[in-house]
Amino acid sequence: MSAPFPWLVADVGGTNARFGYVKALGAPVEHIEVLSVKGHAGPAEAAQAYLNGLAARFEGFERPRSAALAVATAVTADRVVLTNAAWDFSQKAVAQALVLDVLILLNDFEAQALSLPRLGAGQARSWSADHPVVAASHAPVGTVLSVLGPGTGLGVGGVVRTRDLWLALPGEGGHATLAPGNDFEGEVLAVARKSFRHVSAERFLSGIGMPTLCRSVGEALGDAEDVAAYTPETIVGKALDGSSRVCVQTVQTFCALLGSHAGNVALIQGARGGVFIGGGIVPRLGELFFQSEFRQRFDAKGRFDTYMSAIPTAVITDTLAALSGASLALEQFRA
Repeated sequence: MSAPFPWLVADVGGTNARFGYVKALGAPVEHIEVLSVKGHAGPAEAAQAYLNGLAARFEGFERPRSAALAVATAVTADRVVLTNAAWDFSQKAVAQALVLDVLILLNDFEAQALSLPRLGAGQARSWSADHPVVAASHAPVGTVLSVLGPGTGLGVGGVVRTRDLWLALPGEGGHATLAPGNDFEGEVLAVARKSFRHVSAERFLSGIGMPTLCRSVGEALGDAEDVAAYTPETIVGKALDGSSRVCVQTVQTFCALLGSHAGNVALIQGARGGVFIGGGIVPRLGELFFQSEFRQRFDAKGRFDTYMSAIPTAVITDTLAALSGASLALEQFRA
């Protein structure tokens, strides 16, 4: 059995829940809306609010029969608990509340990875015009693409092309141990270890982690600037206008560490087809990101420098791309 139409698709992070509607096979994701995670008790309540709004606007609205919900946590059992938000729910209860024939729960970066084969030219920006990402539709069987997304947390995923479909490679790579690439980064991590037993990549390379990185950078620099109340928005803003030495160094360190971690993911997954950077933080950095050490550090893998230099990298500029990945999960579903 395939998933009957219409479809509800969702991408749920620690802050926002993005919803969309798919009418038929090959149809685009439509009627996209972004709801606050804090503003709803759980995914069933948020989805009902979204669907009730559609029903009020469109005469003859048909409620979805199938849904794919991408959530920011590991999905291992019926009970699902978001890593960086308060939602704690049962998959069966959600399916019953929404009266669904088919419900797929997948990790948010499983959906982000499944979006990669369908990314269009206007949805991503290659690191270099001389080294663009090749359209996935032309990729041979066995090609692997990877994605990392600094948003509220740090998501990591991958996708591999098989003979008949695109197979997602979900994981929790954002919680892998972060490694310094130079002495200064070693000092920054040493500062963080005073407060955290384990300094994962997410401890620095995320919305919840950037303030920790900023405080650690300030202490490592010996700078007296009071950064305790700085939010990610504050840090990025002050780095862009150059008004804070600590924030400028924080963003530079962020980009460099992200490059190192992305390179590690590429090596581990064998992502010769390309590595994509998603999430909401990097697109806000604009040219500052493309002037950073990200790519230099991505390539810096010793004897494998040449191997790494052949792997294209790009920034996903469409923050709603994961919805198309959730749609592909339903398209490939077979009971």
